Amino acid sequence: MTRQSQIAGDAHDDTIEDEIIRVASESYERLPTLEVIFDRFALSLATALKKYTSAMTEVDLVSVDYMPCGAALESLASPSLLAITGATPWDGQLALAVDPELLFTTLEIMLGGRSAPVKQWTPRSFTAIEKRLGQRLCEAVLKDLSEAFAPFDKVEFAVANLESIPANAVLAPALSACVRIVMNVRFEGRGGALSFVIPNTTIEKTRPLLARSFLGGQIGGDSSWRNQLTKSIRGTDVAVIAVLHELKANLRDVLDWAPGQVLDLGIDMTHEVTVSCSGKKMFRAAMGRRKNGSVALRVTEELSKMEEGRKNGILD
Repeated sequence: MTRQSQIAGDAHDDTIEDEIIRVASESYERLPTLEVIFDRFALSLATALKKYTSAMTEVDLVSVDYMPCGAALESLASPSLLAITGATPWDGQLALAVDPELLFTTLEIMLGGRSAPVKQWTPRSFTAIEKRLGQRLCEAVLKDLSEAFAPFDKVEFAVANLESIPANAVLAPALSACVRIVMNVRFEGRGGALSFVIPNTTIEKTRPLLARSFLGGQIGGDSSWRNQLTKSIRGTDVAVIAVLHELKANLRDVLDWAPGQVLDLGIDMTHEVTVSCSGKKMFRAAMGRRKNGSVALRVTEELSKMEEGRKNGILD
């Protein structure tokens, strides 16, 4: 075999090996519901960190990747503040990584250095104060993550220990499958990456639920807009119409009506009125008079719920 053909054969073998690695890396089972949880979590985390730092916060979900656990840890910035986190009642741990840019941006904002110019960070070990404040940041993030999982499974996250070199952390066997989630967090235009490494062994108990296809619905997220909308609706004025009675009469009799004529409606003071809003009947009410002379209504029966029950076949 000539040297040229040998080189071509080696190149061909490398291509096959690369293809095998690529196929193997893409063969991990996706977790659609987990992806939706973190997508909604990004919205709620922006609100939580805004309250935590008192700064305008933006959080974007960058990627959700399925890969070996060892490769996921090696892909993280080094050094990084890596919080090894226990999950109760799940069996196992996950990792929350805060890259240096995000960590020091958060510390500067919390310590009053919001207007300080951005400086290039030189890799070094973290001080005890930096680790302590970084752990508080991680705890705030994990608390909101627990609330994001609450509609599906109750789980509590607690930081077990902190690491500086992600590649040295031990979560699961290096070749075991995991999910790596990367988020971009910005405080007033400054920030960095926030990453999660979740081994499949950690979420094994709830994995069947997370592997389901998500068909829509509400699972957490930022509820501030919903609260604001509810508050606005409750403060809105609407006009309601109280109908005393509906009388059927012949057209000839109606044409014979004259001013001053008394019409017998066939009702008395115990007769209930029907109250409607925008043409939709809402409820029946008993009519009375208050001490100040105003007419008052006491709701006795809701008609909107009865009508909805008839449409759904609940009421005959």
